[in-house]
Amino acid sequence: MTATAAEKTGAHTPEAVDVITGARERIDALDDRIIGLIQERMAVSAVIQEARITSGGRRVNLSREMEILGHYREALGKPGTALAMTLLELCRGRIGG
Repeated sequence: MTATAAEKTGAHTPEAVDVITGARERIDALDDRIIGLIQERMAVSAVIQEARITSGGRRVNLSREMEILGHYREALGKPGTALAMTLLELCRGRIGG
């Protein structure tokens, strides 16, 4: 049995169903863009890591990571720090493995 639009959205009026449905479509599109940007960030990070390792440096630059954590924390508050940590984790260790 298929759920009705009202059941899917939790809305109680047709107008609210329309608003929620449209907004969810926009969120889905934004999520697709965000995922694409994260994948692009991962690729750029891999280029940086490769250049650093090839030149004899370390894979990770901790002072740079602290800058990134601060940037996200300032922009988004405490949850921004967690988001930045996740991004950094996604972008580490893509060289040779």
